[in-house]
Amino acid sequence: MDDRPDTSLVIVANRLPVRRTEDDDGAQGWVTSPGGLVSAVAPTMQSKPGSAWIGWAGDIEDTPTAPFELDGLRLVPVPLTQEEKARHYDGMSNGTLWPLYHDKVAPSEFHRSWWDGYKLVNQRFAEATAATAEQGATVWIHDYQLQLVPGMLRELRPDLRIGFFLHIPFPPPELFYQLPWREELTRGILGADLIGFQTPDGAGNFHRLAVSLGLASRDGRSMLDVEDRKIRVRTYPIGIDVDRYDEGSRRPEITEAARDLRARLGQPHRVILGVDRLDYTKGIDVRLRAFGELLADGDIHPSQVTYVQVAEPSRDQVGAYQDLRNRVERLVGEINGDFGRVGFPVVHYLHQTRSFEELLALYRVADMMLVTPFRDGMNLVAKEYVASRYDDTGVLVLSEFAGAAHQLREAIRVNPYDIAGVKASIRHGLDIDPEEARVRMQAMRRVVKRSNASAWAAGFLDDLDV
Repeated sequence: MDDRPDTSLVIVANRLPVRRTEDDDGAQGWVTSPGGLVSAVAPTMQSKPGSAWIGWAGDIEDTPTAPFELDGLRLVPVPLTQEEKARHYDGMSNGTLWPLYHDKVAPSEFHRSWWDGYKLVNQRFAEATAATAEQGATVWIHDYQLQLVPGMLRELRPDLRIGFFLHIPFPPPELFYQLPWREELTRGILGADLIGFQTPDGAGNFHRLAVSLGLASRDGRSMLDVEDRKIRVRTYPIGIDVDRYDEGSRRPEITEAARDLRARLGQPHRVILGVDRLDYTKGIDVRLRAFGELLADGDIHPSQVTYVQVAEPSRDQVGAYQDLRNRVERLVGEINGDFGRVGFPVVHYLHQTRSFEELLALYRVADMMLVTPFRDGMNLVAKEYVASRYDDTGVLVLSEFAGAAHQLREAIRVNPYDIAGVKASIRHGLDIDPEEARVRMQAMRRVVKRSNASAWAAGFLDDLDV
């Protein structure tokens, strides 16, 4: 008799959807973390009593090892030691795979010890999943940190229905071939029954890779044959919780906060906004250079336009991120030194994480949003900005290398590698006819509402269950 728990749906991700908190009395607890994956998947789990989420709790010390429940979610922690985190997450995931999958914007490093740590942690996740899922359950595995888990899990539990979704871009085979462990990683992903990507480019790249390595044969445009199994490879662009941003931005206190923020910025004619993790893939330094050159050229006047850049701290211990922070802060200082006035800097730079309410106020005050990554799987900030513009105002300047560009076609598209093009796009956005801007924003809002987070999760799980 099968003594596994009654768990018919298992979500497997690098992190659990919770974070540890501590109150004024020092008592510790847990709260649900914000984020696109949590908002997309949690409602589905809560509607299915037999559901569990497997992931790392984010702690090295005092990491819980027993399953627990929070807000209707059954959570199964996977513990990691400091060394395992260093090899698996900091090393292989973010020192090797992250830059490689983002077109090597920064160099990738290849270390056998990182690979060994990656395999060890993936095996632990696979074993935890095998022990949690009931007979014939559906398992949905997420992202680049766990690419070996589908194959490992299939060996342990061939009865399961396994899906895998990659949230970041998947590179062309020519780049992927550089990985010393390219066949093992590809086999790992091929353990899934359904493999999902953000864009047609990612799906096509993986399809070509699997065939070129001789690990699968082609069966139409979206199907692969592996031994006696058929694997579907499809595109599922992730969405956001549209109502949370649309309804939240309409609240009177957010309207008042946005009005107060514009006043504190000096009532500029135009406010330009960037909101990013401080990551070398996001193109923050490029847009700052473009903005500085527009000021130097006299195309925009510092008394009329203010630029606010939120750069959330990210991987501060990594050299490439430290270099980026130094470069960004130097550019901010140069621009303010050349063009700012006493009490009125032309660039407001925040190396901080902002609350949801603060972000809504920023989205509402921004006449233009700059989203210019060199490469991005989707970029949900672009969709959040659109969802917050309930009055159909605002302009979105969007990198053609962001996954969101495949959907938000009415944005002002830009090549972030082209400084002159970035300058021209900013200038275009500042000069655009208000009616044209309104028509563009209305079209983008329709797309964002239609392809929201719930639709994304339901679409993937429906296809996985077929």
